Amino acid sequence: MNLSRPPPIDAGWGKAHVIELTRLNGTRLALNSDLIQSMESSPDTTVTLINGEKLVVREDTATVIELTLHYRARLLAEAARQCPGGLVVASGSVWRAQAAGQSAAPHQEAGAGLFAGRRRAEHS
Repeated sequence: MNLSRPPPIDAGWGKAHVIELTRLNGTRLALNSDLIQSMESSPDTTVTLINGEKLVVREDTATVIELTLHYRARLLAEAARQCPGGLVVASGSVWRAQAAGQSAAPHQEAGAGLFAGRRRAEHS
């Protein structure tokens, strides 16, 4: 898997929020990778979505995973650019505890997530 450079985004299709796959008949398909529940190869790649729908695509499982990783990396990079003070991503349990006015477990404090931007340097 080559993660050094993400695949180009076709701005004409506006696919910054999806991955592009190819059906067996050659038609292109834009898929929100958050909807993927599972994949299997036997020998064609079958993608099962969270609603139970199955898609058979030409790309192998490794390629679909690589496209998904690139999509998520672009998403996090854009979020970090939008937060000049730094980006903190914490688990849902931290947010629920804070919303309920409770303190989170020590390993789940707000700083226990992913750090980007200037905050990373502060917590290294």
